[in-house]
Amino acid sequence: MSKKDFYEVLGVNKGASADELKKAYRKLAMQYHPDQNKDSKEAEEKFKELNEAYDVLKDEQKRAAYDRYGHEAFDAAMSGARAGGGFSGAGFSGAFSDIFEDMFGDFMGGARARSTGPVRGSDVQYTLEMTLEEAYKGTETTVKIPLNEECETCSGSGAEPGTSSENCDTCNGQGRVRQQQGFFTIERTCPKCGGAGSTLKTPCKACRGAGRQQKTRTIKIKIPAGVDSGRRVRLQGEGEAGMRGGPRGDLYVLIALKPHKIFKREGANLHCRVPIPVTKAALGGEVDVPTIQDGSAKVKIPPGTQTGQQFRLKGKGMTVLRSDSVGDMYIEIYVETPVNLDKKQQDLLRQLDKTIGDGAAGSKHSPESSGFFKKAREFWDDLKE
Repeated sequence: MSKKDFYEVLGVNKGASADELKKAYRKLAMQYHPDQNKDSKEAEEKFKELNEAYDVLKDEQKRAAYDRYGHEAFDAAMSGARAGGGFSGAGFSGAFSDIFEDMFGDFMGGARARSTGPVRGSDVQYTLEMTLEEAYKGTETTVKIPLNEECETCSGSGAEPGTSSENCDTCNGQGRVRQQQGFFTIERTCPKCGGAGSTLKTPCKACRGAGRQQKTRTIKIKIPAGVDSGRRVRLQGEGEAGMRGGPRGDLYVLIALKPHKIFKREGANLHCRVPIPVTKAALGGEVDVPTIQDGSAKVKIPPGTQTGQQFRLKGKGMTVLRSDSVGDMYIEIYVETPVNLDKKQQDLLRQLDKTIGDGAAGSKHSPESSGFFKKAREFWDDLKE
């Protein structure tokens, strides 16, 4: 019977912190403790399962081995090479990678580097929300991000000051162990030291032997002009601290632009919906429209402008990333029908309506509506035949 995922056993996510793991374990351990569930085999098995999962996940080195290899890191042999089993998925590729390196390593330039040396820190992704104005101009800001930093007490060694580590007695300081499987030799990360090659006599009390502690790091981020949502900006060496003297990982800043109350962005171009009164649409005139860079621009509206008609303002769009080019701005006209008219205004409109009328006069002033109703009448006539 296959084992349950250790994270699932404790009811936590894979990225859970040490405190979250401890809290989840204590809660479930109290629930399934044998003293609380006498004569319950199910509770006893659950309690053993909880202890096995927590024993692995609370240790950073064991947890790293488990995250990489799963239960295979602690089994007597890799599941893909067990008797009667077949190779598949990651087990297949991992097992054969080790096998071929053992068989042909000397012919291909020697065996691979051991994992006892420095380990690079993890990369981190941070989502930065920006306004459209900030994206247009570019911006520089500081953010606070929780990261695993080198423990100041033990300087990242994981050992209590004044103490040292000793060679792992399982792998003899190699960080990896080998097992014979029929004709093959399989090599994997040492389950006891997690590939470090050494174990701690006295773990550092501050970081509990991890060599790192989670702290809030303040980072200055410079975002170039023209970025758009989904763009990632890489800050080299600003990720999590490495282990055993390894270099820091990188920080990837994912850009997310906030919706704008006036503009809609499409690549380097901006779109703006501009409502105008029916009188201005009929008679023509000028309107002031907002722009992203210098406040406003005047747009000439020709007489007879209709809803949906667009006007292009060249060079009034967004900055193009890493370029001197600038996009355009398109305004789309929406002709607004007047509301809340008083009696005098209504009478004026009625007089206007009489002068426009239907028929030939109507087709002159309202060609689209006249054309539509002409087609409608022809349609009704066809139905009568």
